[in-house]
Amino acid sequence: MSDGTLKESVGRYGVWSVGLRSEDPTRRGELAEVAAELQDLGFGAVWLGGNSAARHAEPLVAATSKLVVGTSIQSIWQYDAEESAAAFAELESAHPGRFVLGLGVSHAKLAEQYRRPYSALVGYLDALDAAGVPADRRLLAALGPKTLELSRDRAAGAIPYLVTPEHTAYARGILGVPPLLAPELMVVMEPDPATARALAREALASYLSLPNYTKNFLRHGFTEDDLADGGSDRLIDRVFAWGDDSTIRARVAEFQEAGADHLALQLIDANPRDSLPRAGWRRLAALLG
Repeated sequence: MSDGTLKESVGRYGVWSVGLRSEDPTRRGELAEVAAELQDLGFGAVWLGGNSAARHAEPLVAATSKLVVGTSIQSIWQYDAEESAAAFAELESAHPGRFVLGLGVSHAKLAEQYRRPYSALVGYLDALDAAGVPADRRLLAALGPKTLELSRDRAAGAIPYLVTPEHTAYARGILGVPPLLAPELMVVMEPDPATARALAREALASYLSLPNYTKNFLRHGFTEDDLADGGSDRLIDRVFAWGDDSTIRARVAEFQEAGADHLALQLIDANPRDSLPRAGWRRLAALLG
């Protein structure tokens, strides 16, 4: 990165959001305003969900002076490597050191071309190398051991999604010390257990149909019973940070103690997933201190 290492640039906390990747031209001003506020609140990065690309990052990068914007993730099936490299180069030329290419293989259910995902990802990285996209400016959405090793050897680190502190410790063991480990963490700022878990289950529902996630849960100590009926309380309580401020702070610390350098925090509430929960982000920033 132009102002130091990627780890230093993203800081300890970032915001993960689908809403901030909006392609609606009428929302460009609002997105710019929100990005500037997130930077002022002290977040070091914004992670764009929903199969995002460099073009979704550009308005946020342009509206800020130091906020790092990353894709979380860009599907290798949606954008070919040459296209990705060209978009990276264009954004890098305009705003050096501000964009990070987060890549992933998505899921068989979501990508018609899904075949031999690991080999496809290796080939994609080879093509990015050939096009001049530096390894220290890309991250991989890694869950299993082979992709975590690839994150260590061919990228700046890993951005695992929908994981637990136990997975974070496992990932750190494979990555070693230098690479960035920046797991996503869903946060429900609701102290009532029934309300919080209901919101969490609603957010989790679609992911429980995706084998990449369910196999990872099973690999790290959960059972088929934990995956049934929207997820057991045990699963919800390990995957989500919910509760009052002190409880959420403790859950965040648990991920950090397990080896996370940075947390991509996704606020979960009763609003649509693509909303921009500005009041919630302000509260979260205050909570984190």
